[in-house]
Amino acid sequence: MSHETLTVRLGERSYPIHIGPSLGGLIRSDLAVLASSKRPVAVVADFNLSVAQPALLSETFAGLPSLVLPSGEATKCVERLGEIWRFLAQNRLDRGGVVVALGGGVTGDLAGFAAASHLRGVDLLQVPTTLLSMVDSSVGGKTGINLPEGKNLVGAFHQPQAVYADTSLLATLPPREFAAGMAEVLKYGLLADGNLFAQLERDPVNSHTHPALPALIRRCCEIKAAVVAEDERETAAEGGRALLNLGHTFGHAVEAVAGYGDYLHGEAVGLGLVLAARLSQELGFIGAAEVDRTRAAVAAHHLPVRLRKPLPVNKLLDVMARDKKVRQGRLRFVTMSSLGVAQTTSGVEPTLVEKLWREAGAE
Repeated sequence: MSHETLTVRLGERSYPIHIGPSLGGLIRSDLAVLASSKRPVAVVADFNLSVAQPALLSETFAGLPSLVLPSGEATKCVERLGEIWRFLAQNRLDRGGVVVALGGGVTGDLAGFAAASHLRGVDLLQVPTTLLSMVDSSVGGKTGINLPEGKNLVGAFHQPQAVYADTSLLATLPPREFAAGMAEVLKYGLLADGNLFAQLERDPVNSHTHPALPALIRRCCEIKAAVVAEDERETAAEGGRALLNLGHTFGHAVEAVAGYGDYLHGEAVGLGLVLAARLSQELGFIGAAEVDRTRAAVAAHHLPVRLRKPLPVNKLLDVMARDKKVRQGRLRFVTMSSLGVAQTTSGVEPTLVEKLWREAGAE
């Protein structure tokens, strides 16, 4: 079957996103080109992926040194980063070398940061294997790790040379992970495409067999590619790449306070989208009907709309104060002026944020 290719347009650093089923042949062909140029390649892979798709490592990446890391958000840490650095050094990955990130968002972010920093930067290929990483994290060049103090507080911008979104791999993705990926699809509808959001309202996508899924993946990549091309390093004073963080200021706080791994990233983002809608309502941007629609769509995709168990509100607020979008000590959120149009909003009062957390089940 054929695949589609989009381009992230960044001048001389532009790169393709290949989307479609059974991309193993394409990947092997591209690896053969690297081998003919005597460029060393090393693979960093996710454990669950290696178990669910053993042929991917044994056939597509046969003969290449590979490091398989434990699955889950807790792997995105300083210690595992050091493990990858040593793996790359031991396998003599020189400045012509290429790191392959084979897994979901955790693997892509972690291996991407290792590639950005090994020998001050080597090339990277992203092979996302979860829905969330296909529609979001593998595209755009953000890499990084978590600290106990907060999510993604250390990292680098490091664009890949190519992204291979092989939709066949979604057949073995657990339902909970699939739902987590749909949180990012909902996010794209809410921030940039009201028609996409309305489509998901009418016809929730809860399986890899849903006929609309390939087009959804392509649309999300189109939106992200356009935003990244305009504001690659998130330097726009308002709007820009920061809009891609709709729901994430709330969601990252949930992940950090609950303990990395208690909530999947997409689950925390799903809850964050509901809270972002409520914040938008409180600020007078949207009405109660839009909040209800957001909440219903999140729930229809099997994502949480409230905290599963109470979390301390003071800790949630403390983590938010260290969020990357904070400017001059002031909280900065992504809000919605309508379903499908997002904006950045500064100067939100902490008392209002506390009120929303308590509504969501914090204490």
